[in-house]
Amino acid sequence: MTSTKEWFHPGRIVPASGIYTCDCGGGHHWSTDVKTHRFPPLPPGCPGTSWTLDTDAHPDDTDG
Repeated sequence: MTSTKEWFHPGRIVPASGIYTCDCGGGHHWSTDVKTHRFPPLPPGCPGTSWTLDTDAHPDDTDG
């Protein structure tokens, strides 16, 4: 994983399984187990706009 964070809007396809954090700074997390699912909406009342990968579920999987 690179040090540059990539942001993903709700409804986009999840590129890699892992734990994602929203950009509001409130610590909302969403765990996804399967890449190719869609990102969920942000939590109700959340002022954020997107998700970023916090913890990669398969850090040793270089094939994606």
